[in-house]
Amino acid sequence: MRANYNLPCNIAQTLNIVGDRWTLLILHEILMGASTFNEIKKGLEGISSNLLSDRLKYLTDSGLITHSLYSDHPPRYQYTLTESGRDLAPVFNALLTWGRKHLEKCYKKLVHDTCRHEVEMAYYCSHCQENVREDELLVLPFDEKEGVSS
Repeated sequence: MRANYNLPCNIAQTLNIVGDRWTLLILHEILMGASTFNEIKKGLEGISSNLLSDRLKYLTDSGLITHSLYSDHPPRYQYTLTESGRDLAPVFNALLTWGRKHLEKCYKKLVHDTCRHEVEMAYYCSHCQENVREDELLVLPFDEKEGVSS
């Protein structure tokens, strides 16, 4: 059953889309390069075929992934993230770095490809063209008439 938070909150409304069990993990598998049903299933030990099929259809309908037929008999599909799905990459990175800091047993870390040292998450203001400290952030209501926060 899909969560249905009826709250005026970006987090709640996002969880209405990606908050079901396995959904984020499926998206992460596709982000990491798995593209077929069997590849995704292989990366997610314990997920049933029926549930994976259901989630892939839901994610396609939600616009987070697309599918294309790569075999007619039997019909088999390849899955790719849409721009909206790829935009979840920083969310996965934030969860990964949080886990590195807070989990008793850590499985992965986020490193700089060039030097292989761990990286930190940062906020950046494109208007000021500078990094922003966490204590400098504000959460404001979004004004749909102006298209900017009020």
